[in-house]
Amino acid sequence: MKAYERLLRYVPYPTASIAANESCPSTPEQFEFGKLLVDEMLSMGIADANIDSNGYVFGTIPASDPEAKGPVIGFIAHMDISVDAPCQPMNARVISNYGGGDIILSDGIVMSPSEFPDLENYKGGDLVVSDGKTLLGCDDKAGIATILTMAERLLTDPQIKHGVIKIGFTPDEEIGRGADLFDVKRFGANFAYTVDGGAFGEVEYETFNASSATVLITGRSMHPGTAKNKMINASLVALEFASLLPGAERPEHTEGYEGFYHLLTMEGEVERAVLNYIVRDHDENKLKAREEFIQNVAAFLNEKYGDKIISVEIKESYRNMDSILRDHWHLIENACKAVIQNGGETDIKPVRGGTDGSRLSFMGLPCPNLGTGCHNAHSRMEFASVQSMDKVVDSLVSIAEMYADFTI
Repeated sequence: MKAYERLLRYVPYPTASIAANESCPSTPEQFEFGKLLVDEMLSMGIADANIDSNGYVFGTIPASDPEAKGPVIGFIAHMDISVDAPCQPMNARVISNYGGGDIILSDGIVMSPSEFPDLENYKGGDLVVSDGKTLLGCDDKAGIATILTMAERLLTDPQIKHGVIKIGFTPDEEIGRGADLFDVKRFGANFAYTVDGGAFGEVEYETFNASSATVLITGRSMHPGTAKNKMINASLVALEFASLLPGAERPEHTEGYEGFYHLLTMEGEVERAVLNYIVRDHDENKLKAREEFIQNVAAFLNEKYGDKIISVEIKESYRNMDSILRDHWHLIENACKAVIQNGGETDIKPVRGGTDGSRLSFMGLPCPNLGTGCHNAHSRMEFASVQSMDKVVDSLVSIAEMYADFTI
């Protein structure tokens, strides 16, 4: 089975994660999808494929040669999808021999190269798209599809020499909890790769440093007829707070190594308002400065209103895995070699986000990130290149071969 065919099979499963649910996995659909993956792994010969009580799927491909002396390498993807765009019901189709130009996804819904110029790179190829009413779920079902297609090839082609290969599929990555209950020791790999990026050729070892900030504002209600100099409208103070953060330092105005403040949600009444932010920067010192700026804005408004009406809670989410992976540079070099061997060009750039690898690298499992052959994640305009997914599979096989007798 080809990788895109697996993707089409996985697309209909409604595996969106829900942050408000504290269970693991956060939705039962993820657990059901995990059981389907276990059955698929068992059917292809991964004898120890299993899903634990928290929804983590693990399995082992034995070494092709028991005398192989290289390290144990893992490949990891996540089962959940984002709720940033509508995510069900998903309807996927294949556009064969894309000729360029606009793609009509549904009546009135068009994906155009004028807005998404990456499409121009895929003329003559085949694309997997949604109907434009939902995202496609490539992030990260495409990662799962390429890993299991690699696994099938390793298990059926005795000419491929490889060491022990570990496979892991996690729940709840999209809500920042994918690594929370990941048992690194039980997984049993020395190193791993997450397959959770974009275009084929992406090799990523830098992520944001990330924190969350919850801003709670307590107002004072008064009858509006007698409210002068007495009422404190928490909702209006929330708007004032948001206006004091730099407008140019939001996700929609930043790129590359530029960090940001991102207002995720807000709710408010006269007596109470809450702002939920994510705060990001590749430089940890700059992230700390952003956190301090948020605290300073709160202090300024508390002084202005003569009371401690604002409290701020800041929590660490993950840190830049660059500081770990630079000590294991062979992971980057070999991934780049694999891309080039299979007809690609390497694209090394900072991840403007995080992956499970961000956390896992600090948990003792160095773990850079690779592309999946897809574009426009978290969007109704998400698409996958059939041929790029094939090349991702080829490159994963190449990495497995490289580590068969690799000496650290």
